[in-house]
Amino acid sequence: MKILVCTDGSEQSLRAVRKAVDIVADNKNAQVTVLHVEESISHPYEIPSAEHSPEGHKRLEEEHKRVIAEAAKIFEEKNIKADVSLGQGHPASTIVEMASKENFDLIVLGNRGLGGLKKLILGSVSNAVIQETEASVLIVK
Repeated sequence: MKILVCTDGSEQSLRAVRKAVDIVADNKNAQVTVLHVEESISHPYEIPSAEHSPEGHKRLEEEHKRVIAEAAKIFEEKNIKADVSLGQGHPASTIVEMASKENFDLIVLGNRGLGGLKKLILGSVSNAVIQETEASVLIVK
């Protein structure tokens, strides 16, 4: 079984990581990849911000590395091998594309991440993944 575990560093996504650890603990033959997507949004009328400076890019890159390392550490603490991948683009599209391209059987992600309003029951990324992928999806609350 191939499992794609998605994280954005939010508490919801870390719950998803811990749930994936529980699943894999019972299935030692599972192959796990932890994915964090660096969201790249560019609009023709976007006003440059501090994030567009070299220092801003470096801070963002360090944050992305921290998020993926934090999730990978949860697997390491349970002696479970997990590959890590840093994607770039729209999170839902990147997750769906990777799951399809690499034939993942299961995608595990939180029901809400860092974005979105608290009142939404299902986040836009998790909802889009469910709608667009052919893989099974486990949404962790």
